[in-house]
Amino acid sequence: MNIDGKPTRTIRPVERAVEIIDQTRLPHEFILRRLINLEDAAEAIRVMRVRGAPLIGATAAYGMALAAGHDAGDEALHAAGDALIATRPTAVNLQWAVRRMLERVLPLPPEQRAAAAWDEAAAICEEDVAQNQAIGRHGAELIASIAARKPGPVNLLTHCNAGWLATVDWGTALAPVYAAVEAGIPLHVWVDETRPRNQGASLTAWELAKHGVPHTVIADNAGGHLMQHGRVDLCIVGTDRTAANGDVCNKIGTYLKALAAHDNGVPFYVAAPGPSIDFNLCCGPDIPIEERGAEEVTHLSGMDATGRVVEVRLTPEGSPAANPAFDVTPARLVTGIITERGLCPASRAGLAGLFHV
Repeated sequence: MNIDGKPTRTIRPVERAVEIIDQTRLPHEFILRRLINLEDAAEAIRVMRVRGAPLIGATAAYGMALAAGHDAGDEALHAAGDALIATRPTAVNLQWAVRRMLERVLPLPPEQRAAAAWDEAAAICEEDVAQNQAIGRHGAELIASIAARKPGPVNLLTHCNAGWLATVDWGTALAPVYAAVEAGIPLHVWVDETRPRNQGASLTAWELAKHGVPHTVIADNAGGHLMQHGRVDLCIVGTDRTAANGDVCNKIGTYLKALAAHDNGVPFYVAAPGPSIDFNLCCGPDIPIEERGAEEVTHLSGMDATGRVVEVRLTPEGSPAANPAFDVTPARLVTGIITERGLCPASRAGLAGLFHV
């Protein structure tokens, strides 16, 4: 996608290292950071320099390539995979990418493994881009169908960041937005701030602004009000893991948006590339929910009047805070799932029919 007109990706190999956009510095600073070893890759995932299920998977793949360049033995590679998987438990793409890397390189002689690992990581990234482009095409058809029957722009609401910053390129939930913009369809995006960590206010708003997409940031609790007053035409969100029955795990607060959409007759879609669908997990309650540190709730960072990025405390000293990072939206609240293979109902039969499992 574009940053001020310049095509950009979130991750790319450079001289046997990996360059990422440090998303902990956005929106106030655009910083590129190099990962030179397994530890760097694991740290980037853990502290969310990279985030979003597809990008986590891509970073893990390159983390395995970095590890193979240091020690390509069986034991070392299994240990590297375990270290990466341990960084974040919810996004299934992480486990998927590590397993795929091991399956690709372990059958080879050790001296061939590093080169094969770099090639496989690059292939995972290119597949991610192609999958997201396809999601964009399918989702743009939904936007076009709404545009054909209403005056003015299509008003779309999204939650958290499932744009190109959450993937290698294009995004999942925002891929239809970018495809619709390319097709000349007038639209406007309501951007949930998405507490804690504010990925909507800091990341989604930033990438939409850089690409020139009309948008408005709203408080998380404003979405239901907008739906009641007919100001939301559809919702599209991403997913960190979708169970085989169509239950969707995504950033905390997604479930409440789905409830509001259901109550107001607003279509609620989930953009889910194949690697984010866990066919080994029968239903949403079985998805492990990551509990992150309380400081993400008690503290907030931003730019002060002097232009400095500072962190401030929001809560009283001594008040504890809980921080479940994700919630599960039951399939019954999901209008449909947009995948690279097309749209389907949020059901076991719908997903299995597309992916032949």
